[in-house]
Parts: sequence; structure tokens; C-alpha cells
Amino acid sequence: MITWIHAGPSVVAAFLGSLVECVEAATIVLAVGSVRGWRSALAGTLAGVAVLAGLVGLLGPALSAIPVSLLQVVIGVLLLLFGLSWLRKAVMRAGGIMPLRDEQQTFAHTAATLGMPGVTTSRHWDRVALIATFKAVLLEGIEVVFIVLAAGAASRTIVPASLGAIGATLAVTLAALALRRPLARVPENTLKFTVAVLLASFGTFWVVEGLSIPWPGGDLAILGLAAAYLAGSVLVVEALRRRSGELRRSRGAA
Repeated sequence: MITWIHAGPSVVAAFLGSLVECVEAATIVLAVGSVRGWRSALAGTLAGVAVLAGLVGLLGPALSAIPVSLLQVVIGVLLLLFGLSWLRKAVMRAGGIMPLRDEQQTFAHTAATLGMPGVTTSRHWDRVALIATFKAVLLEGIEVVFIVLAAGAASRTIVPASLGAIGATLAVTLAALALRRPLARVPENTLKFTVAVLLASFGTFWVVEGLSIPWPGGDLAILGLAAAYLAGSVLVVEALRRRSGELRRSRGAA
């Protein structure tokens, strides 16, 4: 029987990772609904959610047939690569090398691209709104599904991880319904930074565990790995900030 203490890290990783992706998807859905009409926008959103739920339903049980050691190595490697990719982008954004994601700008760009306001009164389905929201939910949701499966599969905690993702989806949905504007105040890069550290830590832990190499302290080793990844990333951020500051000063002097 899986205890919630054992499932806790998977739930947290799935919740935070899903929160990031849900904010990005919600921004596009809000823009489409505001410009093209809510009926078709919400229909496309629900269709995307249904497809994603089907993927979890199909892939989740199939993973239980794979030997746990092999699953830990495969999922661990994928999770490590995925986490390091997110961590690289988060570090570069925090260090001033890459611009931070702007949900207000994304909302405005999507609305301007779709154009044609006033479609809300039409009784017909708006194919543009349907496709736009379906695509946004599906593309962002694929990453949510991957996070859920990766965070839950190797430790056999698919259901708790799924609950974490559902919780994030509900939180963002309620916030979007209440605000009806981009969730620009959500610290997207901070969330992505945190999730990336967790995913990289889980990936490293499961790869080593899948190779039958014992970790000192068992599952508590994940905390040590997370601290190491976080400390290393903070050092890189500070180095990048100093470098970008020196470049700005040199350009100003020139």
C-alpha cells in the first residue's frame, strides 16, 4: 500500500509542473475566448482535456507491466533530460540571458493574431477557436502527462501524481474564471526553476536506484540531490548576472 509520505514528492512535482503548463494554456484559452467566443473556445479546451485523460488512462496501466528496475532507469533518464532542459532555460532567464516569459504579451499577441472580434454572437462553431484552444491544451497538456507519468510511474504513484496535476488544473481554472485575464502575476520562471530541480533530482535518484545502487538515507536522498541541483543552479545564475552586468557596463562605456 502506497503511503502519502512516499507519494508526496510525486504529488508536489506533478502539481508544480502542471501549474506552469496550465498557466500557459489558460493564457491562450482566455485570449481565444475573449476574441473569438467562449462557446467554441471551451469546446476545444474540453476536447483537449479528454484526449489527455485518455492518454493517461492508456499509458498508466501499461507501465505497470514493465519491470520496476527497467522503468526506473528509462523514466529516470527521460526525466533527467527533461528537468535539465527546463533548468537550463530557467537559469538563463534568471541570469538575464533570456527574457522572462510575459503572459500579458502572449495574451495580446494571440488576440491580435486571431482578430475578428464579435464572433461571440454567432450560433455556429468557430473552427479557428476550436483548433486554437484544442492545440494549446493538447501541446501544453502533453508535458503535463509526461510529468505525471514520469513522476508517478517509477515509484508506482500514478494516482497521487494525477491528483496533483488535477489540483493544479483546478487552481488555474478557478483563477482564470475569476480574473478572466492572463495570470501574469504567477512567478512562472520561479515555478519552472523549482520543478526543474525536482525533476532532475527524481531522474538522478531513479536512474541510480534502477541500477540497484542503494542511496544513503533511501528516499531522503532526493532532498540532498535537490539541494545540490539548487545550489549549483544558484551559483550559475549569479555568474550569469555578473557577466551580463559587465557586458552592459562595457557597452555603456563604449
